[in-house]
Amino acid sequence: MAFIRRVRTASGATAVQVAEYGEGRQRILAHVGSAHTEAELGVLLERARELLADPGQGVLELGVGPSPVVTALVATGEPSGLLSGGAVSASAGRDGPGRVVGTSSRVLYEALVGVYDRLGFEVALSDGVFKDLVIARVVEPTSLLDCGRVLGELGVAPASYATMKRTLTRAQERGYREKVAAACYAHASTSGDLSLVLYDVTTLYFEAEREDELRKVGYSKERRVDPQVVVGLLVDRRGFPLEVGCFEGNKAETTTLLPIIRSFQERHALESMAVVADAGMLSATNLKELDAAGVRFIVGSRAAKAPGDLASYFRWHGDAFTDGQVIDTITPRVATRAAAAVNDVRQRAEPVWDPSEHPGSWRAVWAYSAKRAARDAKTLTLQEHRAQAVIAGEKATRTPRFVKTTGGALTLDTASLTRARCLVGLKGYVTNIPATLMPADEVIGSYHDLWRVEQSFRMSKTDLRARPMFHPPPSTPCRGYPLREAIEAHLTIVVTALAVAREAQARTGLAIRNLVRQLRPLRSATIAINGAQQTFPPAIPDQQQAHLDALSQNGTHALTE
Repeated sequence: MAFIRRVRTASGATAVQVAEYGEGRQRILAHVGSAHTEAELGVLLERARELLADPGQGVLELGVGPSPVVTALVATGEPSGLLSGGAVSASAGRDGPGRVVGTSSRVLYEALVGVYDRLGFEVALSDGVFKDLVIARVVEPTSLLDCGRVLGELGVAPASYATMKRTLTRAQERGYREKVAAACYAHASTSGDLSLVLYDVTTLYFEAEREDELRKVGYSKERRVDPQVVVGLLVDRRGFPLEVGCFEGNKAETTTLLPIIRSFQERHALESMAVVADAGMLSATNLKELDAAGVRFIVGSRAAKAPGDLASYFRWHGDAFTDGQVIDTITPRVATRAAAAVNDVRQRAEPVWDPSEHPGSWRAVWAYSAKRAARDAKTLTLQEHRAQAVIAGEKATRTPRFVKTTGGALTLDTASLTRARCLVGLKGYVTNIPATLMPADEVIGSYHDLWRVEQSFRMSKTDLRARPMFHPPPSTPCRGYPLREAIEAHLTIVVTALAVAREAQARTGLAIRNLVRQLRPLRSATIAINGAQQTFPPAIPDQQQAHLDALSQNGTHALTE
């Protein structure tokens, strides 16, 4: 039976060997090395234990030992100290003191790879380079050229820059976006709630001077004039990504919703579903086509529709509301004079929406918040002061709100201002879900979940740095790497990284940046000594170990930061 043997040499070092006992004597199977310090001794003992644990350790005498083997332990002509029990000669060779040849954040890499695999991406894609690009973006978003450095710090041998570019091309040619979406849906359907999904859009700008067929100058909430693309994102109630789409930069937000929903329905063969979107998606065409496709919706309503929707309430109750008050009524599908009569002001009670009784209307829910009212009143006061300053000639600017031109002179639009003050604190929601299926409070709560998709967009833009994107101008495209395909592949990596980050956050309760900051300093060290190399894992504090355990388990935790 093989065992580890430690023998003191004549030089004072400790020789570590693997030996076996048989026929009344000990036989040396492998000489692991000689240690002069406790640290070196620990390295050699660990190496010896690995040799013993190797299923092939029975053939150690055939050459399984650390290489190169140094000079004999005993001088020529003298009896072996290992077999006789004597000291080993000082002529025993040695490579020199142990040295650290590299450190890496391998613990972080393996933890994130575990999340990646559990989401089903490894099975769906089977592409190691793509996986490394995703993990690198989660850890430290950077350029494709700089990914090699990040992967090296994670203890991974990076692919070449040319291979990375070929991987992005392959991602487009082999439909990685669709495979990622299928894996995300499978995960969300088993671990989350897909009875209702959330949709929103954002823009990603480019450091480019000219437009092309995809990158267009369009509406920007940040008032940028750079070419951009419009990105639509569909997520579940937790903010976990389900579907992403890329559109021309000058495309209207309202026209992006239906293509994403249809793609999602077709991909997963869904006959019915419910989607939540903000007021920017509110258009008669969108709502009509969503309803025709069997999609239930909840969208934000514009405040301008409140007077018509609440006409009977204002007549019978005035503009007085209580904090938290909810009014469940109906709103016309198309804003026309005839449609305005759907809410009969002669009726004191609000009509209860029924699709068969009100084919020309949708259900409308209006809620009043005292906190929102205070904020709206402050905003209106500032707008009124700005309007007064423009009228008085104290401020030169384009015509602001509540300023109208009468007889060639600027005057305050008091009627519009009074009407706006009547509506402070009100927030409206339009839906085709009957009250029998979803009460008003749940409609409001579902709409408020939209912050999840907004948070996912913020993660994409900040934590994963989806923008700005740097690509060559159309006049100098990369060979074999078309611009549109490059942008689409970039978004595929970003949405895959977003899924990994979202799942890591759900499991640990930590924001992804915080999680990376805590796990990245846990560095493994590779030590070379006596011709052998050994990698040692880091000491992991209890708090970080708890995070690693959470990442490796099936349970999830609520995001606390």
